[in-house]
Amino acid sequence: MKEGKQISMDKPKHLRERKKRLDVTIRNMEIDDVAAVFHLGEKLFRAERVPNLYRTWDEFEVTSLYQDDPEFCLVAEVDERIIGFTLGTTISKSHSAWKYGHLVWLAVESAFQRHNIGTRLFNRFRDLMLESGVRMLIVDTETDDVPALRFFLKMGFSNPQEHMYLTLNLATQRRVLLEKKDPAKTPTRSRHENDV
Repeated sequence: MKEGKQISMDKPKHLRERKKRLDVTIRNMEIDDVAAVFHLGEKLFRAERVPNLYRTWDEFEVTSLYQDDPEFCLVAEVDERIIGFTLGTTISKSHSAWKYGHLVWLAVESAFQRHNIGTRLFNRFRDLMLESGVRMLIVDTETDDVPALRFFLKMGFSNPQEHMYLTLNLATQRRVLLEKKDPAKTPTRSRHENDV
């Protein structure tokens, strides 16, 4: 063992080992990446963890952002496998000199978190926004998603404001509408349907 490089065996193994450096490529998303990005988002945006993100994540979200603003759609890749992405857009308001950037989605596969991949994706996204003349970036996340809030604060976002999401289940109204249209085709109610 070289002098000055002694390892203390008193420390746990995970503290003695150096973090493995991943060969990550951050690049612009391509049309062939759409399915992989969608499926990664589907895997990460789970109803039990982030219900509002789950409700709004679908294939049209990916394709429309890619179609409208491909320059703000990035992927992180390891060994030709997509492990993270950002999807964003810009907003120009009439009668305003300001151009806003909106980071709509940012995700990194769980196994690759804590390797600065989210930071690298965000930094590249921010640089693209600066190059396009954006003066302010906005992002939203669930108020109880503490890791996301910490990340965005670390990236320099400030002035967090609570935003309330409400839901309205339309099952009863839908059933009434169907009964009005064609009473003969009205589905019979199960005994447990009203228990919801």
